[in-house]
Amino acid sequence: MLMRALARILFLALSLGLAACTRVDLAYRNLDVIVPWTLGDYLDMNRDQKGWFNDRLKEHLRWHCATQLPENLAWLDKVTQMVASNQVTDEQLQARTAEAKQAIGEVAREITPSAVELLQGLDDQQVRAMQQSFSDDLRKRRAEFVQPPLSQQISDRSKRMQKRLLPWFGTLSDNQVQRVNAWSLALNDQYKQWIDNREHWQGLFLDALQHRHDADFGQRIAHLLQQRESLWTPQYKASFAQTEAATRQLLIGLIADSSPAQRQQIEQKLAELRQDFAELKCMQAVKQAG
Repeated sequence: MLMRALARILFLALSLGLAACTRVDLAYRNLDVIVPWTLGDYLDMNRDQKGWFNDRLKEHLRWHCATQLPENLAWLDKVTQMVASNQVTDEQLQARTAEAKQAIGEVAREITPSAVELLQGLDDQQVRAMQQSFSDDLRKRRAEFVQPPLSQQISDRSKRMQKRLLPWFGTLSDNQVQRVNAWSLALNDQYKQWIDNREHWQGLFLDALQHRHDADFGQRIAHLLQQRESLWTPQYKASFAQTEAATRQLLIGLIADSSPAQRQQIEQKLAELRQDFAELKCMQAVKQAG
């Protein structure tokens, strides 16, 4: 949970635009607000827990800035080189994705002890409130993503992707729009598989919380945070693999159809993203210390 929030900030540029954010420095400065997305939405922390969390968060941010952000910059450089040299291939995209997953795994391992300590301190009322929040979350997501007719799900998914791509490509050409529509159609009922799997993971997490005072609780949380893919439902594993492959092909096709102006815009956005990371205050402190 906490790892997911951190990862969301660390890899905003994954796959050239699947996450749309233009001011990483602002997001990072407010990470104390963004990181507790599960804690604020699903858990009502008491004053002591909030104080402990804020102190521990600062430690994790210092670790991340010193050890991970330089690698993030190098990763962005590789992505930029792919675009500049017209080498946006399936092989290259798989390599960048694997590197991103590895980095996310490092974050998961780093924050696991803190997550375990926080969760062990929850009282029964907090656990019940989290369970209710999970249930509310799933209900809202199913209403938004699954309950509409499949044709509408496909249309909405295409519109969301086009919106995410806009800051990177500008106005898409007719061919590019057709590619996005075909991509969305190919994913079929992917939303259902995603939310079903989310419910499955949350169930495992809540079950672990019922045993938070057991000796093996830390191992169970470590498994849930660090080996999430091993806990996916078979349906979601297949759906995720298909989604990844289809999205790589979409990006390859979009770049192939891109105009010189669009490629220039992509490179400019990547340069701005890199600059945002490089100019973070914590990065300046790391450079000075070095």
